[in-house]
Amino acid sequence: MSYASLDHDAKRAHMRELITQYFDACNAADADAIARCFMPGGTHYFPPGMYGGAWRGGRLIGERWADSVAARGSAWTIDRIVCEPESDQAVIEWSHFKTREGTVLRGDEWYLFDPQTGLIAEIRAYYASPQDPSLRRLELDGFDYAGRGYHLESPVPR
Repeated sequence: MSYASLDHDAKRAHMRELITQYFDACNAADADAIARCFMPGGTHYFPPGMYGGAWRGGRLIGERWADSVAARGSAWTIDRIVCEPESDQAVIEWSHFKTREGTVLRGDEWYLFDPQTGLIAEIRAYYASPQDPSLRRLELDGFDYAGRGYHLESPVPR
């Protein structure tokens, strides 16, 4: 049965399972298994200055996370997850343990799933960290806010 034909509850279960598979593959440093979770042109967005900007393509995403495990001793947990099958979207809270550096990074990710295949089309990562005072706009690097219909100006003039 294809993802597109699944009912509400089955889609929710699929989304949860795929995100869990993705994290399991990241923790195993299995670049091939990570890549299989994504559409071929899937994109992982990050805050400015993080990891060299957006990663494009499941293969690259898999290779970069496998490298992170090797270099930093990275390990991740899913702390909370909410799935919305009606829009093929999910959001999670996660923890990233960089064991070789002795640091913990926490954040959220917004997932967009391909409505036909159910594979991950996009991840937008938001990190719990101090605001960089040198930046005027604190946004995801390379993300098309205008093209996606996000507000670009304050709704209340000050």
